[in-house]
Amino acid sequence: MSEVIQLKREVEATAIPAGHKQKLVLGTEVVVTQELGGTFTVHATHQGGLFRIEGKDADALGRTLQVEVPMAHGKQAGEDEIWAVLKTCYDPEIPVNIVDLGLIYSLELKTTEGGGKRVEVKMTLTAQGCGMGPSIAADARKKILTLSGVQEAQVDVVWDPPWGPQMITPDGRKKLGMD
Repeated sequence: MSEVIQLKREVEATAIPAGHKQKLVLGTEVVVTQELGGTFTVHATHQGGLFRIEGKDADALGRTLQVEVPMAHGKQAGEDEIWAVLKTCYDPEIPVNIVDLGLIYSLELKTTEGGGKRVEVKMTLTAQGCGMGPSIAADARKKILTLSGVQEAQVDVVWDPPWGPQMITPDGRKKLGMD
């Protein structure tokens, strides 16, 4: 059985899959169900639902969080670094990153007038009704902007073509026990 944790302070969390923000108060009992990509997915035992808690609020869980962000080692980030940082983004209900889930449809790297980089990503979700889309896209955008030389990032959620499980990479399929 997983450890029940009482929140050590009030924290703003995102309801899953609805995507709206909600305060979880000091003392709320939660069980961490996933700790990936710099966020925690928790089940709030008395609220009866799943919530995403950002890594910056790890202390509320009595935890510390260390996420390694791929670096370009003194040069401007290229496509390899962008793909690597996208692999640190997760759907809070699925323990596979958004790249291996097949959610990234395109990635374009452009040069801005000032010589920096602009990254444009088109991604989808496993289900159109998922309210977490804006949260997952914002997480991807925020992480892309941490890369050296990236000045602008745009992550758009699209629905064409529709996502299907055949889009999951071999690594993703293995992590999900599909192969």
